[in-house]
Amino acid sequence: MLKQQPLTFREDRTFTITQFTDLHWIDGRTEDQQTLRLMEEVLDAEQPDLVVFTGDIIYTGPVADGEHHCEEPLQAFRDAMQAVEDRKIPWAVVFGNHDTESLITRDELMSSVLTYPYTLTQPGPENISGVGNYTLSLQGSDGQTKANLIFLDSGAYSPVPHIEGYDWIRSDQINWYKEESRKLQASASGQPIPALAFFHIPIPEYQQLWDTTTCYGNMFEASISSPRVNSGLFTAMLEMGDVIGTFVGHDHVNDYWGDLHGIRLCFGRATGYNTYGKEGFHRGARMIRLREGERAFETWLRLADGTVIHNQPEHAPTL
Repeated sequence: MLKQQPLTFREDRTFTITQFTDLHWIDGRTEDQQTLRLMEEVLDAEQPDLVVFTGDIIYTGPVADGEHHCEEPLQAFRDAMQAVEDRKIPWAVVFGNHDTESLITRDELMSSVLTYPYTLTQPGPENISGVGNYTLSLQGSDGQTKANLIFLDSGAYSPVPHIEGYDWIRSDQINWYKEESRKLQASASGQPIPALAFFHIPIPEYQQLWDTTTCYGNMFEASISSPRVNSGLFTAMLEMGDVIGTFVGHDHVNDYWGDLHGIRLCFGRATGYNTYGKEGFHRGARMIRLREGERAFETWLRLADGTVIHNQPEHAPTL
């Protein structure tokens, strides 16, 4: 089975990831078919080694009066995976706030995900918050782990009645990450192994990044849709010293990235057509390329119109 096969750097020492985010697949309608064509075009052009879906693959939330909602979430998810499964590309997913808003639970969706031939997704520990907290390792030419990928379930909505907005990555998840990081470092003679982290909802540091640091890309949202509680994930990553980049979705018309205290915080490019967007702001995907032995990565965007953007516009802080 593919699940037992390790991910490995190519002979040219590269490993390329496609990030798709916020597909918002509902039922195969015209907009869903546009999303499918976009994914097919990106995958055929880029030939990635791994695809990561950073949440809101399907949309099970409320719809406007007269609109059809997602009645068959498992079928919607299967249709959304068609492009990557048909191409036999390994893939991994973290869930977003809309994937299991109604009709289906995270456990039910995860049980279905685990049946796919080419997924590397794991349910993760049952004794911590969320479903789908796990790690994947990338092996080098010598068979040793040269990089790690960390996946975290950022939840959906605040569990505390008097706190509005979105959920936050909980302290037990952060403790789990720190323990995983220690184990991985111990296997590498105590040295931090470069890691990338993927989750759906941006942490509050994304707003700090935009406000205080030179960034590259666009912020067309009124503000970052992060939780109102800062649970300390960024601090944990900083202290562990392994994470060199984080990748999120959730905000459909933000696509910027920047460096905060040595960690590059990156937005994906919204992929799905079944949701809000901005005129002239094409759907697309973020590409990520790691190189064996380097604590760095390249990233670029590939858009629906075929445009490839390596250099996004510079944003200087106003403070």
